[in-house]
Amino acid sequence: MLSDALKICLGAIEASLPKQSVKSVLSELKMDGDIYLVAVGKAAFAMAEAACELLAVQKGIVLSKYGHNTGSLPNIVCYEAGHPITDENGIQATQEIIKMCSDLKEDDNVLFLLSGGASALFEEPLIPLKELQDLNEQMLRKGLDINEINTIRKRLSKVKGGRFYQLCQPARVYSLILSDVLGDRLDSIGSGPTVQDRSTKEEALAIINKYGLELSDQAFRIIKESENITVDEKDVSIVGSVKLLAQKASGIAQELGYVPILLSDHIAMEARLAGDYLFEEIRKHQDQGKIALIMTGETVVHVKGHGLGGRNQELVLSQVEHLKGMENVLILSLGSDGTDGPTDAAGAYADGRTYERFIEKGIDCKRMLEENDSYHAFEAIDALIRTGPTGTNVNDIMIALIDG
Repeated sequence: MLSDALKICLGAIEASLPKQSVKSVLSELKMDGDIYLVAVGKAAFAMAEAACELLAVQKGIVLSKYGHNTGSLPNIVCYEAGHPITDENGIQATQEIIKMCSDLKEDDNVLFLLSGGASALFEEPLIPLKELQDLNEQMLRKGLDINEINTIRKRLSKVKGGRFYQLCQPARVYSLILSDVLGDRLDSIGSGPTVQDRSTKEEALAIINKYGLELSDQAFRIIKESENITVDEKDVSIVGSVKLLAQKASGIAQELGYVPILLSDHIAMEARLAGDYLFEEIRKHQDQGKIALIMTGETVVHVKGHGLGGRNQELVLSQVEHLKGMENVLILSLGSDGTDGPTDAAGAYADGRTYERFIEKGIDCKRMLEENDSYHAFEAIDALIRTGPTGTNVNDIMIALIDG
């Protein structure tokens, strides 16, 4: 069952790689004049590589997460930086991108390749870096969803919320976007550097109040006085999303002899609640033959402990005790980009023997969950899934296999 689960998840991820879709969109474009390439996000290198196979790029910059650039490209400089917390390398790389795109001519073209993770990587902040890092830590620990986080981020940046589009003028900007946001909301993917910001400063202020976020007087004033940039979105294309991931997973499950049941392609809730929902569906279908329950989307974790983990590992850990003794069920959850939280794992799996294996290792499942220490729990029994960077980023995939 573990082998089948991995075939379904990794096969779906492979089918969601952006290379072919990027080429397909670019083959339809006619760009006269020089082409300047900017690729930011966890899939930046793969998207840039696809573009370079079709286009003669005058000059370009790739900015991705540490460990996600896998080679070199002609006329392209590759940078790596911190995620999910912005660091100095990200700011320096962003400054180089701004420098490259600030003095372009009307007949120049900017090919902007955007993927998930760009909100942290691509940044020139309007407040000190340390303050921005502290604010992002607050938002992650308090469990803000990605739309809420990016509504704040856009107001405190020189490149988000359409501002990078403005910096590139009068050149023409073509944006190819790999969506990691449920519903493919353009202004939230990577905080929308080249699209119209559809959030408002009033919404940002309401989010600050809702979660009790602590901001300096300067940051609060910047948000309060911020105005939206007007952007022409005629050259924006989505080249992949979480819906495709769910469809591919369902198809592979069927090929392996399972009846696929897509529970949701836009799950968005607390990780433990998503795990509870998945287990409820397991109980409903437990005696109905070979079933593959599939969810895709993005959960959140309200961090209260001091452990190490990610939302996928937390989801699985929350169901270990429920699965105790069940011989015909396996749960697996992982991030499509190959990383889950600040760990080297993409996710984890559990079955009916996992609880027993924890006991054998002296691991208290409830205590590890309270400490948000899913990583060390699963590491102790060799139940982490490690894929390395995958070259894409279209949210998470969660599946339960039942062999009834």
